[in-house]
Amino acid sequence: MFDFRQLRYFIAVAEELSFTRAAIRLHLSQPPLSQQIQALEQDLGVRLLERNKRNVALTEPGRVFLEQARQILAKADEARSHVVAAAAGYSGQLRLAYTVSVSFHPALPQTLLRYGQVAPNVLLQLSEMYTEPQFAALLAGQIDVGFVRDEPTHAQDARNLRLSVIDREPLLLAMPARHPLANRSSLRLAEVAADPFVSQPRELASTLYDRLVSLATRAGFQPLIGQHAQQINGLLALVAAGLGLALVPASMRAVRLAGVSYVPLEDSDAYLLLAVACRSDDHSPVLQQFLSTVAESAVALGL
Repeated sequence: MFDFRQLRYFIAVAEELSFTRAAIRLHLSQPPLSQQIQALEQDLGVRLLERNKRNVALTEPGRVFLEQARQILAKADEARSHVVAAAAGYSGQLRLAYTVSVSFHPALPQTLLRYGQVAPNVLLQLSEMYTEPQFAALLAGQIDVGFVRDEPTHAQDARNLRLSVIDREPLLLAMPARHPLANRSSLRLAEVAADPFVSQPRELASTLYDRLVSLATRAGFQPLIGQHAQQINGLLALVAAGLGLALVPASMRAVRLAGVSYVPLEDSDAYLLLAVACRSDDHSPVLQQFLSTVAESAVALGL
């Protein structure tokens, strides 16, 4: 069976219509070139070239084979390019999940923008998913990487997952604009111990719910949670309606809703993690390229 070298030799002779010029072009002597063309013709059982001491001409089968040889080499070069790109993490597929609150943090859009420029041939599959379900989906091989808001709570999960912290995002109180403390530059959570709160259900968003309870407990009270909203941005409508206060990450300030004010908290540990999580044993080039892009985006954002 012929090989790529013979195809290149044949193309050179067919284009030059001269063994001498083809040999010069290929940087080899003429006898080996002639031997390879003869071997190619013997393998095919077809005469590709008519030659005498003065002229070289393509036969009709030679003209057909020339076109096919060019296509074969072009496909081989294309395959090589795809393999090299895949090995470098510039092509393939990446399944990415993120929590709703992360969509308001600049790290997510900046990373996606940069990654789209660096690896435009990677197919990104995006999905919204709370933190705990993301850990389960990672371990089940259903997603490849996720933007999460907490560390795994189970030791076994922690051993099998790898987390890179991007940011410790400050937590704010979203308050009705008419609240007496709404114009403060900052406050301590104990100052609103008597106020009702609104929250997402714990079974959906345990990270932020547990952080509210933890901070309130340290401040000496148990928060009265009167209403729930399924999504974090839905909490703001409840706040605007005067139904309670909400604990939200600082990036939620991007959501400007009439009747809502945001006040920073002075309490220690009043922050929410933003981290990227993946399986510990996943070293695929596509994932490594994405993680590098996340790190570059974080530096560019000053995180």
